[in-house]
Amino acid sequence: MIATRFAPSPNGSLHLGHAYAAVVAHDLARAHGGLFRLRIEDIDGARSRPELAREALDDLAWLGLAWDGPVRYQSQRLADHAAAGERLKSLGLLYPCHCTRAEIAAAATTMGPDGPVYPGTCKHRAAAPEGAAWRLDMGKALALTGPLNWYDECAGLQAADPARFGDVVLLRKDLPASYHLAATLDDAADGITLVTRGLDLFAATHIHRLLQALLGLPVPVWHHHALLVETDGRKLAKRRGSPSLADRRRAGEDGRAIAQALREGTFPAGLSLGEGVALLP
Repeated sequence: MIATRFAPSPNGSLHLGHAYAAVVAHDLARAHGGLFRLRIEDIDGARSRPELAREALDDLAWLGLAWDGPVRYQSQRLADHAAAGERLKSLGLLYPCHCTRAEIAAAATTMGPDGPVYPGTCKHRAAAPEGAAWRLDMGKALALTGPLNWYDECAGLQAADPARFGDVVLLRKDLPASYHLAATLDDAADGITLVTRGLDLFAATHIHRLLQALLGLPVPVWHHHALLVETDGRKLAKRRGSPSLADRRRAGEDGRAIAQALREGTFPAGLSLGEGVALLP
């Protein structure tokens, strides 16, 4: 039995792009007689707001999407995240880093999927662990795991290439885990066998596959779908004020009709599905 999940962060209201992602995850689970899980990724400090988590649940119900089992909350798993970090430290795979983003941008000589690649400033110096972020020593990690593959339902078999990210942060200064570590651990804990998410996170999967190998976690299949985009090609974003599902709901729009339109590719004026992936199988 497959299990999918929708995992929004409650740092802003959901919009039609989130609705499309939720519909994809829900419908793939239902098409295969599987489970559709809901996880609230609420560890982004003060930006995570409980009222927005409740709003997201109301939005999904309005769309006619029912999830299986209790809602999972990432904030309830901080101890598990921290324990995984300690395990990686015990393997000699993490080192503390006090560099700021500005310092990294100034010293970096290459660009990776997430921006400037960390130049290794703190790797060979005795940095104090207090108040530090902890980075993965990518060279040591890859020497330990050897070559890795992962499979995407839309793009086929992929050779994992996490090295182009450089030494990524896995334990943040303010939280036990970065997105890469927390999402990987939580998908395993929730028994997710098919990870559905947008193409903007395709590259991140190379890191997640490496973490699964290092921590002995099960390896799911991935399904990276196209993104709902504006006429200028930009994906919908909370920070740019894309119309929220909650506003549409309160205005009396029919959520189930919106979900069906997303399935059929009938999008509101000014929106389209980005290139690269078919709607749904």
